[in-house]
Amino acid sequence: MKNILVWDLPVRIGHWLMVAGFALAWLTGDSEEWRLVHVAAGSTVAAVALFRLLWGFVGTHHARFAAFVRPPADAVAYVVDLLRFKPWHHAGHNPAGAFAILALLGLALLTAGAGWLTYEEIGGDMFEDLHEGLAAGMLTVVGVHLAGVAAGSLMHGENLVRAMLTGRKQGAEEEAIAGARPLAAALLLAWVGTAVWFVAGAS
Repeated sequence: MKNILVWDLPVRIGHWLMVAGFALAWLTGDSEEWRLVHVAAGSTVAAVALFRLLWGFVGTHHARFAAFVRPPADAVAYVVDLLRFKPWHHAGHNPAGAFAILALLGLALLTAGAGWLTYEEIGGDMFEDLHEGLAAGMLTVVGVHLAGVAAGSLMHGENLVRAMLTGRKQGAEEEAIAGARPLAAALLLAWVGTAVWFVAGAS
């Protein structure tokens, strides 16, 4: 296997924007003083999630849902192999990680939606409670995801955090993507900036 380019710039930048946005939103969730920051952070997460859903259909090979979303049985088999210390290596997302990604994208949008309704004072305490519950669920999935990343890094002898920074992993040469798609990354940043300005700026 060779050190190949697997993750394009939109995937990497989107990933770290979601990390930063969710962390900031969680830390500012109970502060009235930092409410606008909380809204901006949540808007960032939602905007990235929407872009990632689109990129899952039109992006580079390993970014596409068709390349990594597999039946639940495959995810279970991967976890079993992981527990046996014999996980199958995947150049892109593994089958278990795929479900974590789908869960995080779905929860991100639902949490942001409930948060917006709360911010607009629609539905009373119902949407506020829902917002907090969904955020807690998202944090749980993040924890499971981090455990999987740590386990995968140890089992494969490959730093998966670094891979999400550099875009490079071990794999067959034919599994490499052709380029990092910098123009798409610029569009992502423009979209996120516009969404945050529109939501937070109007608040």
